[in-house]
Amino acid sequence: MPVEPEASAQPFVAPCRDLNPTAPFGWLRRGVADFRRAQRQSLMYGAFLVALSWIVVAIGWTLGSYFLVIVLLSGFVFVGPVLAVCSYSISRQLERHEEPSIRRCLISGRRHLASAMVFALVLMVVFLIWARAASLVHVFFPMAGEYEFRDLLPFLGVGSAVGSLFAAFTFSVSAFSLPMLVDRKVDIVTAVVTSINAVLRNKWTMAVWVMLMAVGLVIGFATAFIGLAVVLPVLGYATWHSYRDCIDPEAWAAHPALPGDGGSEVASGDATGAETRLPNR
Repeated sequence: MPVEPEASAQPFVAPCRDLNPTAPFGWLRRGVADFRRAQRQSLMYGAFLVALSWIVVAIGWTLGSYFLVIVLLSGFVFVGPVLAVCSYSISRQLERHEEPSIRRCLISGRRHLASAMVFALVLMVVFLIWARAASLVHVFFPMAGEYEFRDLLPFLGVGSAVGSLFAAFTFSVSAFSLPMLVDRKVDIVTAVVTSINAVLRNKWTMAVWVMLMAVGLVIGFATAFIGLAVVLPVLGYATWHSYRDCIDPEAWAAHPALPGDGGSEVASGDATGAETRLPNR
């Protein structure tokens, strides 16, 4: 039976590997592979996110205007990492050679509920600050009369610059922290500091990864959110593989295997949840 590491012996931050800037393309390939291996669960999860997007648009349009719709949709950047916990769980199940199960995802969500709620609260505060900043940026929008695209440039420029600052902070704290919480018995502070450290040490790789995610989200939005049913699960699975490639969490005990629809199954590791260490990729 493996012995859980003593808390005093655990480092403050998990070591991270230096990544090649082309690594995100490999994460996407593995994300697509996971989607194919769990198509039913992926499409169920994706359909939920599409429906959520439509509801957000309907609420924004009913209560405000297209400006409020844009602000609410930008909230995907801030709440998306929490919503992606389901995809991390599915990738972990596939990694352990288990049959993917939505029930396991729900159990995993309950297991990490406290940490996820704290993380979601932090992201909600960031989103509320962003919403207030976005309303201030709105003063650059042409108020009345006919206007051309060049009249929107100050609004789009300032809005994009402000939004990028908030998005960069959110990405840094969430890039690896939530996958680590799903995988290991680690506190949220350590997971967040680990994520920020890994992002700062792999700036160019993370920049490529952000651009690939942005392209995927643009495709999803351009298809009236229908494309998000595929894009978001794939990005979630790819994020799990980015965590596996970058972070070395061996100092913390792994979470035990989750019971499946028909009982407990452990295919990779023993009954206590110990996992086989993955090779560097």
